[in-house]
Order: sequence, then structure tokens, then C-alpha cells
Amino acid sequence: MAEVESATKIRAKYLRALESEEWELLPGPTFVKTFLRTYAEYLELDARLLVEEYKQRFERPAGMDITPLNLRQQRRRRRVAPRLGPGIVVVLGVLAVLGALYALGRSGDDPGSETPTRVETPAPSPQGAGDGDRDRRRERRRARPLRVRIAATGEVYVCMEDSRGRAIVDRQTLQAGETTRTFRGRRFRVTFGTAAARMRVNGRSYRVAESQDPVGYELRSGKRPRRISSGLANCA
Repeated sequence: MAEVESATKIRAKYLRALESEEWELLPGPTFVKTFLRTYAEYLELDARLLVEEYKQRFERPAGMDITPLNLRQQRRRRRVAPRLGPGIVVVLGVLAVLGALYALGRSGDDPGSETPTRVETPAPSPQGAGDGDRDRRRERRRARPLRVRIAATGEVYVCMEDSRGRAIVDRQTLQAGETTRTFRGRRFRVTFGTAAARMRVNGRSYRVAESQDPVGYELRSGKRPRRISSGLANCA
């Protein structure tokens, strides 16, 4: 079992749960399918057939979990929607009438008593000077390499690729408090099985978005982490 754990990067307790079909001991359906596929490839079995059989026998339809969540969001939006009562409408109408009367009174004053207002136009700055500074700052940010580290706030599955598509965090399950080493480069792509992690990018911390499915991010120099599809070639 230790040899299989080292070769597949799957913890021994999860391997035993797979063999005994104790699905409740695994983090979730996404992990089950990923672990099944990896373990089957190690045993030289048909990974696709095993995953399809698991879906048919044990996985619930996806719509059963999505519909209640959408209904809760709709009810929450209806509760916080502003409501204008009849009293507010009357007050707004009175204020509009008073404003119109004040404008009519101002228009009836003697035009000669008003002092013309001088409008000063600011001196134009050298053309393109501001744009050139912004472009130079933007180029400096893009040229600076990224420093990326992943910190787990709970049990989380992590897979990370560099700009060449190489898996530098190869399907690891981190426990709360564990961190990866610091990686340096121009671009990274990372997949999280859950939201129990934080990304430390060039000294700034970013939370992983809550989701029922795996969450993917693209990290580029000079830009904030951008959420993408979670499918990575070396993390399937």
C-alpha cells in the first residue's frame, strides 16, 4: 500500500476506502472519480469504465443540488430588494414641485445683476506623457516574475501546472496548516478541489471561491488571479 501511495500521490486511507467502496470516507464525488481514474491507470485497468460504473451506481443527478441553491438565492434577492411606499412617493413629488418653483424664481431675476463667471481651462499636459508612464509601469509589473505559494486552511486537493504544462504540485491533498514551497515563474494554472485554501501571490493573499465543483485559476505576472475552467491536462 505504501508503494501505491507513493506512485499515485493518493493517501493510503483513501486507497483503502476505494477498495472497500466506503465512499463516505472520501472528500467528495470529484475526488472519487479522480482517485478512481488514477488508481485504475496504475493497475492498468479501464479507467473510463470504472468511472462510468461509479456514476451510474452511486452518483446523484447534479440537478438535485443546484435547484434549492438557486431558490435560496432568489428569495434572498427578493428580501433585500428596496420597496418604495406611498409616503415616499408623495414626498418626492413635493420636492419636485418646490424645485420647479425655485427654478422659475431664479429665471425671473434681473440678468444684469448677475456677474459672469470666468471659466478657466487647465493647461494641457504634454501629449502622451501620462499614457507613457502608465504603459511603463504596466510593463514593469508584467516583467516581474510571480512568486506563488498555496496554503491549506482545511483538507484540500491541489494540482498546479507551470507555463509549460508541467505538474509542479502533482495531485496532492493538503491538510489544514500545510503549505507548498514558493514557486517562481511567469504563469501558473492551479485547480482546487474545495475552497479550503489561499493563494499567496507576490506577497498578497487571495481566497479560493466557494463552489460545489473544483475551482481553477490562472496566475499571470502583473494581473490578479483569473478564474478559469478547472480541467488541467496533468491533473485529470
